[in-house]
Amino acid sequence: MNVTQAEFVISAVGPAQYPEEGLPEIALAGRSNVGKSSLINKMIQRKNLARTSSQPGKTQTLNFYKINGELYFVDLPGYGYAKVSRTQREQWGKFIEQYLLQRDRLRLLLLLVDARHPPTRDDVSMYDWLTHFSIPVCVVATKADKIPRSQWQKHVKQVKETLFMRGSDPLVLFSSETGLGKDELWAIIQQHTEVGQPAPKAAPEAD
Repeated sequence: MNVTQAEFVISAVGPAQYPEEGLPEIALAGRSNVGKSSLINKMIQRKNLARTSSQPGKTQTLNFYKINGELYFVDLPGYGYAKVSRTQREQWGKFIEQYLLQRDRLRLLLLLVDARHPPTRDDVSMYDWLTHFSIPVCVVATKADKIPRSQWQKHVKQVKETLFMRGSDPLVLFSSETGLGKDELWAIIQQHTEVGQPAPKAAPEAD
């Protein structure tokens, strides 16, 4: 996809603040510091539209980025950061869950994991939760440039086995440094955002 326009639109914590154009949305989830902002910047070929930080846990809202006036990337707060208070984690969890379960414009969730290591317990829990509610998922294994090419398939297998991935869910090996996986990921995103693409099956509201 040739990105000619990208802009940050809003940081939201509830439905009243979500954009209302009706454009399809691609959400990004993952543990803190897994590289969500770097992935967004690489995908849109901008250096710092999505702000990266050396301080994990900095993203505390749903950040909406409009791409080419055609779709949104929605950056969710990172999980698994111990220095965030339990109260704050619970607050984040509520509005993230509300978004994922009730947002009818959500077309796909990109679940980012660090390719260098086995997925964490939080990664496994997130994947299990998403599949339980039939939310379309693409797993993105980031920081692939930190692994020798000869070891890529070994690490891909490790991610798939640790998550117990369904065969229908794609996995993309990605590097925000080299651009590895960028075109493949755009192709998957476009499959889910084409005009006429049905919305994901509505999930029941959580208790």
